[in-house]
Amino acid sequence: MYDEPFGAWLVSRYADVRAALADPRLVAVPPGRTLAHLEGGTHSAHRAVVSPAFRGAALAALSAGVARTAFVLARRLAARQEADLVTEFCQWLPTAAAVAALGLPYEDTARVHAWCRTGLDHLGGRHPELDAFLRPYIARRRAHPGTDLLSALCTARADGRPLSDETVAGLAGSLLGAGGEATAGGLASFFANLLDHPGQLGVVRARPALAAGAWAESLRRDPPLHVVLRRAVEPVGAIPVGATVACLVGSAGRDPARFADPDRYDAFRTDPGQLAHGSGRHFCPGALLARLTAEHGLRALLTVLPDLRWVPGFRPTPEGLISRSPRSLPVRLR
Repeated sequence: MYDEPFGAWLVSRYADVRAALADPRLVAVPPGRTLAHLEGGTHSAHRAVVSPAFRGAALAALSAGVARTAFVLARRLAARQEADLVTEFCQWLPTAAAVAALGLPYEDTARVHAWCRTGLDHLGGRHPELDAFLRPYIARRRAHPGTDLLSALCTARADGRPLSDETVAGLAGSLLGAGGEATAGGLASFFANLLDHPGQLGVVRARPALAAGAWAESLRRDPPLHVVLRRAVEPVGAIPVGATVACLVGSAGRDPARFADPDRYDAFRTDPGQLAHGSGRHFCPGALLARLTAEHGLRALLTVLPDLRWVPGFRPTPEGLISRSPRSLPVRLR
């Protein structure tokens, strides 16, 4: 249906949202320079460049880096009585993980974290200082590549040609922005759901392999982005060219025609679906980094802070319309 106040066609059911996110006639907005904005053969070529960084030895190195970062942040809280997991863990871990994945200096994490609060987002939204910051690192990786993701981007070839510095910076910015916004919100909801269900948390603690399913279920019930916008470049049924389409991911994840008891968080749900990171050709390759961040973050917290629980009387309250998650998670650590 068309919603006049929102100025967009709304798509809300699970099957329709999944189809819309995968439809090549509906493209990402606003204009940008990330994988989400590329179409056709250009998208396929660039995706083939990024994907190897999330396989084999590169994936093992990436996972080890995320794990180290998670334990560093958890240990910083170990001597405390109470902490806010959002401001002291969730907002920092994804940024630090993305910085590590790109092979950037750890001491630059605070700078990137600040940029994510002022314009840098999951679609690589430009920050006035980002390209200038990345340019010398791109030059060094082109001359002396390593095993990090930035090196993979700098040495890769698409259609027989190396990626431009602008494209490399755009892809790197997309990963950094996702770490600063979407994954941080997803982590906050993930920890909130598990702390709200201590029985399920106890099972996941005893069986860490279940953490991936618990993360997927949290993304279904409480995705960090509840609304994903697309623009029609061809007519799609009643939707005209140039129209904005709002894919209501939050609604789709609670579609009773697709999920039994959709409002209930069930870490052991066998098929939680998969819409929070896109669908079809635009399924976000950074989804794997987000999952690793969630799994290692949870493991570090439960290992270092085994008595983790809510501050008495607190219950999380998600806030926001398009981006939605708890803004604070006060917990007892001892």
